[in-house]
Amino acid sequence: MTAHSVTAARVRTGGPQDDGPKIVEHIAGWTLVVVLAMLVTQLGLL
Repeated sequence: MTAHSVTAARVRTGGPQDDGPKIVEHIAGWTLVVVLAMLVTQLGLL
């Protein structure tokens, strides 16, 4: 088997991709942090 056919035979499992846009990932992460902080503050847990 050649390297190309071995690579093509692997199945993607839905994990993180190396070639995706990093800025979208950072924005989504920071948005989650802000929403979580707002929730904690509104519930009076802090």
